[in-house]
Amino acid sequence: MARRIFDADFLKRLDALSIVSRKVLTGRAKGERRSIRKGAGVEFQDYRPYATGDDFRYVDWNIYSRLDKLLLKLFVEEEDLCLHLLVDGSASMGFGQPPKLDYALKVAAALGYIGLNNLERVALAHFAGGLARTLRPRRGRGQILPLLDFLSTVQAGGGTNLNGCLADYALRVQVPGVVVVLTDLLDPGGYADGLKALLRRRYEVFLVHLMSEEELHPSLRGDLTLLDAEGGASREVSMDRHALERYQHRLQDHCTEAERFCAHHRIDYLRSSTAVPFEDLILRHLRRGGFLR
Repeated sequence: MARRIFDADFLKRLDALSIVSRKVLTGRAKGERRSIRKGAGVEFQDYRPYATGDDFRYVDWNIYSRLDKLLLKLFVEEEDLCLHLLVDGSASMGFGQPPKLDYALKVAAALGYIGLNNLERVALAHFAGGLARTLRPRRGRGQILPLLDFLSTVQAGGGTNLNGCLADYALRVQVPGVVVVLTDLLDPGGYADGLKALLRRRYEVFLVHLMSEEELHPSLRGDLTLLDAEGGASREVSMDRHALERYQHRLQDHCTEAERFCAHHRIDYLRSSTAVPFEDLILRHLRRGGFLR
């Protein structure tokens, strides 16, 4: 199934990638990710002297019988990373060539493939005005097909409620990890409260802000009727040079505000046009930004 979406060469390059987390995430199950900490894992690392309160189960009694010293065995502790992929499927995501939603789904498919291929847990959610569907955290290469099947059913439609949906997800799926939010940030209600809700639940948040080339550089001219894709409201406008300049200023302010908000709250932020080749976004921009290695 993955080979129907990605060519064989791209899949080989995905096989060599892994997700990078700034935090050490110790979960309920042991993964294959190496932690920088020493603890009660499965691979012996070192010894240290016993201290009051240490667990006697990790004392090396063979050394004690020979040297009369209490030494504690240290092991490499493994991390359990859960990757959460949240895809905005509201009506505005259907805009553009290619549609922003199609682009977002390919990014989610690639990241999910990387996570499952590295035996991380991966969870999915599709949202618009509410959480439409969720796929609970799962692990293993055998879950790649269900993940791709889930993504293949997502269609653009409905309004957007970023704050409500992100907060709802944070409450429903209480498995901290890395959460990637793929959205165009086109919600009159904003996004700050939803992202803060994820942070409060100890998620490490990465925001991928997707825009179409037509949104970045509109080709509209003359007297037009613009229709809101989600609310259905219409507005008569005259698109001349001055109107386009005002639009560009508003757009730049919107993007700058999002970038500043994310920097202030230690949220990784990446803005991308859907004109950027999908492979470049994964293999170059996400690696350069430190999210993949």
